[in-house]
Amino acid sequence: MGKTLSLPQSRPMPIIGTRCHELRINDETTNWRLIYRIDEDAIVILEVFFKKAQKTSKKVINMCKKRIKEYDNA
Repeated sequence: MGKTLSLPQSRPMPIIGTRCHELRINDETTNWRLIYRIDEDAIVILEVFFKKAQKTSKKVINMCKKRIKEYDNA
């Protein structure tokens, strides 16, 4: 029962899947992003990357969708 994060730290990513979010971590030189899904029994980390553009790339979105599918089928 931890603290719920919302903008600007985390935002929902329904384009990837239900319960998927993007965590924003900014350091001195890089804007890091961590895509994750909240399951009942786990937090599933789908991708960690640095972000230069305003939008999340289709490549990252598609990779996350693929990883969710693989995780759910395992």
